[in-house]
Amino acid sequence: MLSVKSVNQYYGQNHILWDINLELYRGQCTCLIGRNGVGKTTLINCIMGHLPVKSGTISWQSANAEPQSLLNLPVETRALMGIGYVPQGRQIFSQMSVDENLQIAMMAGRNKTRRVPEAVYELFPVLKERGVHKAGELDENQQQQLAISRALVQEPELLILDEPTEHTSAAMTANMGNIIHRLNRDLGLTLLLVGHKLPFIRTVADRFCLLDGGRNVAQGTLAELDEGLVKNYLTV
Repeated sequence: MLSVKSVNQYYGQNHILWDINLELYRGQCTCLIGRNGVGKTTLINCIMGHLPVKSGTISWQSANAEPQSLLNLPVETRALMGIGYVPQGRQIFSQMSVDENLQIAMMAGRNKTRRVPEAVYELFPVLKERGVHKAGELDENQQQQLAISRALVQEPELLILDEPTEHTSAAMTANMGNIIHRLNRDLGLTLLLVGHKLPFIRTVADRFCLLDGGRNVAQGTLAELDEGLVKNYLTV
């Protein structure tokens, strides 16, 4: 579905990503993991088109279509191709209503009806109830639901979530796990999840890709994420 091969990226003269490889498989949840500052969000920004790639390839294959390169395509085109993104920190429009946030999001994606899919309100009924309220009036859990819904109304095939459990309580983290299971298993979305909370990752992911110092150090199934890798690359 999404293939990243030998990607290098620089900030000025600083080499940030070193020959990164990542394969996403349709219908699975893959977690991009590693300590803070190892290049996880930088890689996501390269996939989404927010940052240029110095060398390497990023290709996308939609359902029943031929693979095509994402390099040199603008951010908005990637959304139209079926790649949804929930950024770190949510980045909702706090002074706009819930409904307005969703309407703006639909303009950027593949949803031609300009109607919120019923599956979104089935997942997050509180958003329908609070549609006319300002997004900034929602509690943190509801704001996270709105951030995810803004991506879902664009009708993606792949959903990327950057640190969805950052600075959340244990209860909110557990709730996010339930949401991810429903997105993956009930809606059939392929997921790329950025995170570093290992207990959470083990409950939601099928596969992992481990970064350290801007390099791939391991990837595979969750069963292959052994204690040696955890001790060397994840323990703080």
